[in-house]
Amino acid sequence: MGKVIIETERLIIRELEDSDCRGIFRLDSNPEVHRYLGGKPLTTEKQASEVIAFIRKQYQEHGIGRWAVIQKESNEFIGWSGFKLIKVMTNNHIDYLDIGYRFVQEAWGQGYATESGKACLQYAKTHLTNYSIHAISDINNLDSKKVLEKLGFEAKEIFDYENQLHFWYHLR
Repeated sequence: MGKVIIETERLIIRELEDSDCRGIFRLDSNPEVHRYLGGKPLTTEKQASEVIAFIRKQYQEHGIGRWAVIQKESNEFIGWSGFKLIKVMTNNHIDYLDIGYRFVQEAWGQGYATESGKACLQYAKTHLTNYSIHAISDINNLDSKKVLEKLGFEAKEIFDYENQLHFWYHLR
């Protein structure tokens, strides 16, 4: 198992590893999961493997990246949560942590995004104090908006991100 970062009542949040390839493919090949993410789901497991390699490179280069979320009860990969260090200008910001989460459709509506997000923010208070934390979401993704508000984020403005309107969130 990859390095465990956080445990919650129902979840293990750990570094992604190569064995998560099938889980990433299951997650990111679902067009419904990608509805508000540009509509480009994965089509091969090779692409899923490349996603994992990209994230693992972030661990090596920045000491941070999205983490696998494992449901304790089933020991199943159900998605990812955590931070990505943004090193390119986005909405006039750079060098900030973007909090994000993505779950398999079967896990939606069960509070996993909120539970993992709260745990990640708690982790950041202790381990990632040198960065501001922001989030973005498609303005039509109302479920993500609700999660971010529960986590203490406030939508401050609307901006164009990859030709789609998005909310820009600040942590209150």
